[in-house]
Amino acid sequence: MTKQLNATNYNKPNRPTKIMQFGEGNFLRAFVDWIVQDLNDKNIFSGGVVVVQPVPMGRVLDLAKQDGLYTLCLEGIDKGQVVQSRQIIDVLNDFVNPYEDYQKYLSYAHSEDLEVVVSNTTEAGIVLDANDVDFTHCPTSFPGKLLAFLEERYNHFGGDMSKGLAIIPCELIDYNGQALKKALNQLAEIRKMDGAFINWLNNANHFTDTLVDRIVPGYPRDTVEQIWQQTGFVDNNVVKGEVFHLWVLKKDEFIQSKLPADKSGLNVIFADDITPYKQRKVKILNGAHTAMVPVAYLCGIDTVGEALNDKEICTFIKQLIFEEIKPTIALPEEEMTAFANSVLERFQNPFVRHELMSIALNSTTKFKTRLLPSYNDYLAKFGTVPTKILFAFSALVTFQKGVRGKEKIAIKDDQQYLDFWAELWQNDDMHVIARRALGNVALWEQDLATEQNVELVAGFLADIQANGMRNAMNKLIK
Repeated sequence: MTKQLNATNYNKPNRPTKIMQFGEGNFLRAFVDWIVQDLNDKNIFSGGVVVVQPVPMGRVLDLAKQDGLYTLCLEGIDKGQVVQSRQIIDVLNDFVNPYEDYQKYLSYAHSEDLEVVVSNTTEAGIVLDANDVDFTHCPTSFPGKLLAFLEERYNHFGGDMSKGLAIIPCELIDYNGQALKKALNQLAEIRKMDGAFINWLNNANHFTDTLVDRIVPGYPRDTVEQIWQQTGFVDNNVVKGEVFHLWVLKKDEFIQSKLPADKSGLNVIFADDITPYKQRKVKILNGAHTAMVPVAYLCGIDTVGEALNDKEICTFIKQLIFEEIKPTIALPEEEMTAFANSVLERFQNPFVRHELMSIALNSTTKFKTRLLPSYNDYLAKFGTVPTKILFAFSALVTFQKGVRGKEKIAIKDDQQYLDFWAELWQNDDMHVIARRALGNVALWEQDLATEQNVELVAGFLADIQANGMRNAMNKLIK
């Protein structure tokens, strides 16, 4: 028999509210709040979260109806073992919609307990709105809301330098901490705020850059009633995520002291430089995805899981990662091997159906940002070209022809790229196609059309056209 999940039916601990969280979406609840839960459960930290709804339309009311309690389902493969876990998360203490109760929002600035701010307001959240200067009501932008909050805190505590906060953005942009700090300073300058406040903003508060990684499919609509039976609770806020997780934060002693997230044994790292970790993710996870799409799709496969369960395609992807991508990243060998293996496990996750065509969106740009850096770094390090990356390039060129057997491929890309590929395939000379594809400096921001590359790519293209993707690939991996 199931009961409604709420504080009446579940013994929820009473902890001080130490964290303000901008965002109530699936990712923060399946990632940051889960990490806070683990820290609490292991007595490393003792604190709860107040959730701030960052946009007018949101779901803090839905969370409040269940007193902040919800079920987290983690599913995937970990070290070769299939994992399915169900856990009640109990760290959410309070909920604020600042558009409806601005004074309640500002009142949290007076809190002696509050120490940390985390956010995930999407990539568009950390953007300066120069017109967002009226703090008598709820500001529109996230930087506006946070600046109004920090000004209230500064005034309440009389500029006390010990009342600054650890500010940890999780938005998926480069140097997110620095970007948020810059936006706050720009807005403070536009508002002509007091110099003493700006000094407090920059020196009492600590901002850190972060990298976050966990796939969170969200609400498991198809299996939610089964989950209710397993937990014994009816829960309308169930969230599902993969087992894998990674949180890399730029090292800052103040932030580590306020939220020692690396102390519980989870995959959380405070690093002097997060750049190599970002490169690792983009090059291995995203790069392998981008290489996989045209190769596997033109072999007649539709999903990532099916591709990894195909012995020959799996071999190609493994060789690409371990032989040509991994050696270009400056991190310890053992750490790199573990990460590469975890990526392969994530690709094989039986609980997530990841369509190749969903990854194929904007494939041209993705090759430039995800695989071309590995090509350049490999060439610089070893003095030879990485042939599997060039084969992936050839597969991309073939994919852009727009046909799989007798089917038409619904390619989605920038129109300028679609026009380029369509015009290119008016040719039937593979050397011409290879030279023009490799030599498009406007596209790749470099000329890849060396004689060696043209010969290799032309050969791959000809083989794919004559014998099919699988036969061409198999010659490369054997």
